Amino acid sequence: MTDLELAHIAGGSVTLHDARRAERRTVELEPFEIGVFAVTEAELGELLGVTAEHPLRPATGVSWLRAVRFCNAASEWEGLDPAYTFDGEEVTWHVDADGFRLPTEAEWELACRAGSTGPHYGPLGEVAWTSLDGVTHPQRVGLKLPNLNGLFDTLGNVWEWCWDLLDPARYDEYRAFRGGGFADDAWSVRASTRRGGAPRMHHEDVGFRVARGGFDAVDAAQGWSAQADLERADVGGPLPSGWTPRGRP
Repeated sequence: MTDLELAHIAGGSVTLHDARRAERRTVELEPFEIGVFAVTEAELGELLGVTAEHPLRPATGVSWLRAVRFCNAASEWEGLDPAYTFDGEEVTWHVDADGFRLPTEAEWELACRAGSTGPHYGPLGEVAWTSLDGVTHPQRVGLKLPNLNGLFDTLGNVWEWCWDLLDPARYDEYRAFRGGGFADDAWSVRASTRRGGAPRMHHEDVGFRVARGGFDAVDAAQGWSAQADLERADVGGPLPSGWTPRGRP
């Protein structure tokens, strides 16, 4: 299999925003690795045995469940401990595993921002494919400028699945995706914007990039915890999916 190129992220702090609960929280992250590019059609096809019509475009139409299965397959290919186990469609993340996995939202946002504090890490037209470009499908990876972590297309081109639940109080099992897509306007293509979908959903503008890193924990790591998911599920009054107050970068 073609090697998945990863960038080392030194860790640090990132402030996340929960619009529904009108809360901000600062998360301290340990070092981890994340894909320089979104997983391409060629990489997905080579590992899962599907046809790559456009090998260098990001793989889209990939459900969250297929993305986590890809991560396990890549781990097994490389002789790493798979990060996930399955009980039907119930997925458990073994946070101490060294295999490939989806990034948490905190990891994704820290890696995307690359030290920036505004909505974008550079002039949007130079770093992201959006509706301003007038394209009708995802573009091949790596054609726009990277951020200071050396990551391409974290903003624009395709949204990217993360591990975290979007809003368990309102959307139950929906998982978050981040970053904006080729058909979205500047308001959606921002480092803080959240959207999501059910684990079996397929979207023409949603793909994923892999992460790696194991941690000394059981059910919590890198800004995510199973206990926090349970607590969030018990809070009423959710705001609409992806709602972000004006003024939030």
